[in-house]
Amino acid sequence: MAWIILIIAGLFETGWAVGLKYTDGFTKLWPTVWTAVSLVLSMGLLGWSLKTLPLGTAYAIWTGIGAVGTVIVGIILFKEPATVARLACVGLIVAGMVGLKLFSGPGA
Repeated sequence: MAWIILIIAGLFETGWAVGLKYTDGFTKLWPTVWTAVSLVLSMGLLGWSLKTLPLGTAYAIWTGIGAVGTVIVGIILFKEPATVARLACVGLIVAGMVGLKLFSGPGA
């Protein structure tokens, strides 16, 4: 269950990171509210997952989900480049997250 919570926390991290783009320097009310809510949920769920998951693994996966998700949203919504090099780098982040999960030890 902690892994599912961590994944959801990472998705909310993507939400608040993308939300920052829409706040226009925190001058737009509803994007700012969504960003703040996403931030609180992301941190709260990360903290909850840390009850049972190793800190280094959980934090790296949380930030990895946020980073990969933000890149994907940037490509889709903001027409950022989807070059082979960028996608390969995203693949390396995903490979690192998978490796951390696989080699975190029993129970993690």
